[in-house]
Amino acid sequence: MNATVTAAAGGPIDLAQPIELARPIGFDGGDARHFGAPAPQSAPLTAGDFTGAVALGASCNCRTITLTPHCHGTHTECVSHLTAEPLDAWRVVPVAPVAAWVVTVTPAPLGSDRVVTRAVLDAAWPATAAPVSPLALIVRTACGDTDQDDGAVPPYFTADATEALVARGIAHLVLDLPSLDRVQDEGRLAAHRVFFGLPPASRRLADATRPHATITELARIPAALSDGPCALAWQVPAIAGDAVPSRPLAYRYLA
Repeated sequence: MNATVTAAAGGPIDLAQPIELARPIGFDGGDARHFGAPAPQSAPLTAGDFTGAVALGASCNCRTITLTPHCHGTHTECVSHLTAEPLDAWRVVPVAPVAAWVVTVTPAPLGSDRVVTRAVLDAAWPATAAPVSPLALIVRTACGDTDQDDGAVPPYFTADATEALVARGIAHLVLDLPSLDRVQDEGRLAAHRVFFGLPPASRRLADATRPHATITELARIPAALSDGPCALAWQVPAIAGDAVPSRPLAYRYLA
């Protein structure tokens, strides 16, 4: 049975036909991880004479997992990634689908790096006005679909590109890159700060002018999701922290 809904996303969508944007987190060492983090781990719980593995004779499986959301698989983060005060990312993620736009970009060379600039974004932006004003942008790059940290500098956004997104009213950003900023940038995180409205060097949550914004990184954006309008929703666990593993889902609008 198809379930349709007309939401703040701007039109009816078929909830039974999502397009998966998440990279699953596995425990065999072969899944997406970056920033030099060790692989996520999963092990049977051991408590007294109980070992939580049916294969070892237990009555049920019960496992303990260890992972770092910023480094392992698709994750969604909020402004507290940069602040001393806590804010739970899951409390910021929208609970209903929102209007979104998908663009495909080819990062431009900058020395030995590759960057998404304002000009790159402007070239990918639709020439005609969208039927609804998107609150979210899904950015597919020509070089973002990589699972492992191979030592090369992944593409990243410049501050002026991020300023353009803010000016267009984008509050939620989904990327197939490991980070909005350069992986090693001496701690500036300039693009993150622009997107969250946090002044340079500030660590105060109260200083952020866009505490409602979210950034989803390390997504996988399939060719099945064509450029143009869609609705975007997130599934996230209610786990405290500045970032949580996430499962973004895109929905096409019904004709």
